[in-house]
Amino acid sequence: MKTHFKIALIICITLVSGMKVLAQDVHFSHMEFSPLTLNPAMAGVHSPLQGVVNYRNQWNSVGVPYQTIGTSVDGRFNENQRGKSGIIAGGLNFFNDKAGDLGLVTTNVNLHLAYHLILDKTSTLGLGIYTGFGQQNVDSDGARWGSQYDGMAYNPNFNNGENLIYAKNSYFDAGAGLVYQYQKPGGYMTQNNQFLFTYGLALYHVNRPNYSLISIENEKLFMRWSAFMNADIGIPNTKGSILPGVYFQRQKTSMEILFGTYFKYILQDGSLYSMRKKPAAMYFGIFNRFKDAMVAKAMFEINQYSVGFAYDFNISSLVTVSQARGGFELFLRFNMGEGTGFRRW
Repeated sequence: MKTHFKIALIICITLVSGMKVLAQDVHFSHMEFSPLTLNPAMAGVHSPLQGVVNYRNQWNSVGVPYQTIGTSVDGRFNENQRGKSGIIAGGLNFFNDKAGDLGLVTTNVNLHLAYHLILDKTSTLGLGIYTGFGQQNVDSDGARWGSQYDGMAYNPNFNNGENLIYAKNSYFDAGAGLVYQYQKPGGYMTQNNQFLFTYGLALYHVNRPNYSLISIENEKLFMRWSAFMNADIGIPNTKGSILPGVYFQRQKTSMEILFGTYFKYILQDGSLYSMRKKPAAMYFGIFNRFKDAMVAKAMFEINQYSVGFAYDFNISSLVTVSQARGGFELFLRFNMGEGTGFRRW
């Protein structure tokens, strides 16, 4: 009896998860390292040039895993211009997500443009917009429907009675965001007394594109609100820093709150002039996705390169089936800024 209940529960979870994918955007636990899906105005905020590749594998324990890969590049167009009153930046991001037994594939390519007004020596205020192209397709041949059971067994020759008339759907997408950044001028590298604060608010899918794969007209993709605050706070005269962050997203009735902090330890300061010694640091973090998962994070950074890992330990009502296993994440990052610090404007 318990076995049958568990199988039924797994089927329900798979169906519900598939429905959520239709209505919700993909997300990464490393939100701060998927900048353009966090806020369109993040282009050019932290670096003259930055490239990131993200990979996520989720729900291996309850069925066909969901796999997401994303990549982005962003940079500043007027980095070397003297006396500039603002930073002109742009970016390009791509992600591909495959979910569930039906192999629902979502692909997006977006182009970003941002302008960050330099308010004074310590702060900027940026506006970013994006426009792009999205596509969804599904393989309905891999599905089994209740109408295809003859009372004794599954019969693929029976008509499923479903209205999946569109195997593929394409749509135009657009959105905008605001980002404010404050950075206190630091002292010597060894003082480790930096303070960097970033706050952002964004709205995705402002045009409400039609994403339906069935014969229902006006099935619009709901707008997604995204807000975040994070900081980099050096502990003076030590090799440590704390990097707290709060990330909020809402799309119709679906809401996600991720909060926690990293602890950063500087393994090696870089050479100021000779560049013989490359700056290196380790990061360890613990975050909580409210009512869903605990997320353990780790990152290693040397000079301009970073590699990070995250694992979600499911703590929601699905824990009986998931056995606390959620999702694994990996990201690789190139940052043309100043080593383990952030490049100012």
